[in-house]
Amino acid sequence: MRIGLFAVGRLKPGPEKDLAARYLDRFSKAGPAIGLELSRVTETVESRASNADTRKREEAALLEKSLPESSLLILLDERGKQLDSAGFAALLGTFRDSGKRDLMLAIGGADGLDPSLHGKADAVICLGRMTWPHQLVRILIAEQLYRAVTILSGHPYHRV
Repeated sequence: MRIGLFAVGRLKPGPEKDLAARYLDRFSKAGPAIGLELSRVTETVESRASNADTRKREEAALLEKSLPESSLLILLDERGKQLDSAGFAALLGTFRDSGKRDLMLAIGGADGLDPSLHGKADAVICLGRMTWPHQLVRILIAEQLYRAVTILSGHPYHRV
């Protein structure tokens, strides 16, 4: 299964970008052995619309344009279901085994994700109830993708 990451906002060069890239590189190297591969990272600029609802709608339209046909969609949203790492790995494993070829993980902008996306999502998950800066969310989800591969493959990286 090809996994893409869609993010509203761009990571500037620096330690956050380097760390996210390091985990995505690890995922790219370890994932194919268990049927998971990184397809792409799509970054888009935040909408400049004058109100939050319009900004979210515009950003949602960009996400929908970047979704491969028949792609599964996971939204990262603070109101989503809270999973532990094993639960996230199990979700990815279930989606991988479903026969779908593509999955997109979406990180919204400062205003969050448009409500219309929730009805189209196959899962809505959160990385905890706290609000995280965009840069940290990228690092966290990149690390969890790598961790999921290690859990699914039985690698000792993930210890309980």
